[in-house]
Amino acid sequence: MTCPTGATLAEAEAFLAAHPEIEAVDLILTDSNGIARGKIIRRHELLSIYKNGRGFPISILGLDIVGEDVHETGLIWDQGDGDLKAWPLPGTLVPLHNTTPPRAEVLMGLYELDGRPMTSDSRHALARQVEAMAAEGLYPAAAFELEFFLLDNRRDEYGRVRPAPAVLDGRTSGKTEVYSVDHLHGMLPLFSDIYKGAEVAGITAETMISEYAPGQYELTLHYRENVLTAADDLLRLKRIVRAQARAHGLTACFMAKPIAEYAGSGMHFHVSLPDASGKNVFADPAEGTWAPKLLHALGGLRATMGESMLVFAPHLNSWRRFANQSYAPVSTNWGVNNRSVALRIPEGPAVSRRIEHRPSGVDANPYLVAATILAGLRKGLKEGIDPGPETTGNGYDGAEESTIPRDWASAIKAATESEFLKEALGEDMHRTFTAVKAAEYARVARTIADVDYDLYLHVV
Repeated sequence: MTCPTGATLAEAEAFLAAHPEIEAVDLILTDSNGIARGKIIRRHELLSIYKNGRGFPISILGLDIVGEDVHETGLIWDQGDGDLKAWPLPGTLVPLHNTTPPRAEVLMGLYELDGRPMTSDSRHALARQVEAMAAEGLYPAAAFELEFFLLDNRRDEYGRVRPAPAVLDGRTSGKTEVYSVDHLHGMLPLFSDIYKGAEVAGITAETMISEYAPGQYELTLHYRENVLTAADDLLRLKRIVRAQARAHGLTACFMAKPIAEYAGSGMHFHVSLPDASGKNVFADPAEGTWAPKLLHALGGLRATMGESMLVFAPHLNSWRRFANQSYAPVSTNWGVNNRSVALRIPEGPAVSRRIEHRPSGVDANPYLVAATILAGLRKGLKEGIDPGPETTGNGYDGAEESTIPRDWASAIKAATESEFLKEALGEDMHRTFTAVKAAEYARVARTIADVDYDLYLHVV
């Protein structure tokens, strides 16, 4: 059978010839939570993957956050948990930096045995929206920003996580250190390995920033003309950061809110909208005016944000990130050069006008985030939705009027009932995702947290 992704045997043969040192390859399939699932194969098995694919159980896409089956997805016993075919994605076979013995990785997509895309694969959900936009003559370009914490492997005396010491000299700091270049210097050996890992993977990682919490950093990614590649970059960069931090004796943390007293970590998504000629339809038609398509796109994103929040904030911890004046939006507002709003129009040349979508936490699945945002853009453009007035000043004022759900349970309910989200993700992906989230909610609800003992053990 011909590989349905378009990957060729010649690609694998050329890679093996160029990298005789590679001994093994990670096969990476992304589940609904954005977690890398798969297998590690030996070098001699690689060509067979490109010729014949590799059998993966269908249940791999119906797992919860801890890797247990969620029967309500319909992917387990309803279908006998049979094997489907995972196939390599073209251009994603790359070496892994700083591995012993030397390894590579390749991203995989899951397909039915007859070659049709398996519709609970989150990457296929994004591909479907990209194809729909192409049919409408639009070709979104995008990039993600990656925020994360570097933590000490050891907890403090109270069992709390704490910022990692500098790998250069072991120096510690409990200060915010936002935008401190000297603070960044202490992590340069690790950052150098992260940049090298990105380079060998074909990812253009750019600016490193010390962010708005102790131990928090931001790494930006180069803009991509293909949204699928932008999402691939984000997932791969998370794996690179995690692996290189571990090699340096630290923990890279992608929880949305690991430290209660400080800001959480976002995954801002920047998107512009070229047409078939390459012209950005978001570009200002004249000085002091906004392109109608930009305004309609903002209107679509505002109109669909409330029912989409489970995609942007998929876990209980995700919801701890949202608070007034925390750099995490709490309303569906939009504004220009304003970091207190959900939808920001950054400063810059009118020809490269873009929307920065700010609600998502770094714990979200970038394929589902991008698919949902593109679907919101399409709805706004089709229906000519008015975004309402621009927010100026403090975007947290009036947040009580927001249509964003106020907690995880409300977000799960809104997402489950949402016809928009069902269309955005596809019916099967929507069912899989919401069932996995409901199962995670049930797991959390039956778990007794430490705060219960702190509040009630000796009192009630």
